Amino acid sequence: MNKDFKPTLLRPGKPAHRRFHNKPPKSALGTRDDGNHVLYGIHTVAEALKNPARRFVKLVGTENGILRLQEGGPLPLKADIVKPEDINRQLPKDAVHQGVLLIAEPLEPLAIGDVPADALLVALDQVTDPHNVGAVLRSAAAFGVAAMLVTGRHSPEVTGVLAKAASGALEHVPFVEVKNLAKALDALGERGFLRVGLDSDGATPLGEVSFRRPLCLVLGAEGKGLRPVTQASCDVIARLPMPGAIRSLNVSNAAAISLYAVTQSL
Repeated sequence: MNKDFKPTLLRPGKPAHRRFHNKPPKSALGTRDDGNHVLYGIHTVAEALKNPARRFVKLVGTENGILRLQEGGPLPLKADIVKPEDINRQLPKDAVHQGVLLIAEPLEPLAIGDVPADALLVALDQVTDPHNVGAVLRSAAAFGVAAMLVTGRHSPEVTGVLAKAASGALEHVPFVEVKNLAKALDALGERGFLRVGLDSDGATPLGEVSFRRPLCLVLGAEGKGLRPVTQASCDVIARLPMPGAIRSLNVSNAAAISLYAVTQSL
């Protein structure tokens, strides 16, 4: 393994994630200046509250919002009842908070060695839109992905927007932040991982790939796709056969379809 390659497995929310852009975003984006995270939306907050690894600072909500959270059982902390406009002032314009907002400490990191030897991973090659990353994370949680690889640069902040799109998946799929994705994939290859890149111009239909664990599915940004350097570090470049007029899908849709195909074969 390359001595210079030192990946760190992070659960989403660890302060080190803010290395994505070097300084923490303002509270309206989902991370406060004190490093704590602002999570909102019923599913996002409910999953965070059920996570024993989370440490909570404050829970606020409308009366109806808190009642909806309580449908899942007793809450682990007392909630402050506020008006919708009080929540609105702490979030981006038009954020759909559903009457609940949670301030929580970042989750503690895990070591790369904690990733199971037979893991199913997802790697994102410069996918920067937080809505897309959140949606991919949601699919990853649904299909039992152990962790998601992202690069320290050209990746979105773990913001309230991303967390809302992930709909609670932040609590189940940690990130592996790497400096160089190609080197990270090379290191995974040395550990026996099958690395399958997904690209609309891939030579092999996804259904013809002989999947096996451990496996890493590599997805590129919409429009740009996988970079050549990333493709060179994959064992196979596959495509989703599409007989229609459009030959490419949004990365989050492609991830969901591909993960279904992969898990049906493993």
